Amino acid sequence: MKRMISIWFFVGCLLAVYGLLIFSAGIRSYSKHSSEIEVVQVLHLPVWWGIFMTILGVTYILRFRPGREAKRYLSK
Repeated sequence: MKRMISIWFFVGCLLAVYGLLIFSAGIRSYSKHSSEIEVVQVLHLPVWWGIFMTILGVTYILRFRPGREAKRYLSK
């Protein structure tokens, strides 16, 4: 029997990929030394948002991965 894959699994994949891209862009901008530093740059927001989105995406991937429900029903 074919089982449907939850949409939240794909949302988790997108969040994880976007989080890694934002994180890498934040690290690249953090490593670039500039004489002009804005107040917002001190907070390193892309790094923190990238970490948050990656963790949330991996959580969704693990929670809604395909085959998870089948394993749970087979163990009963």
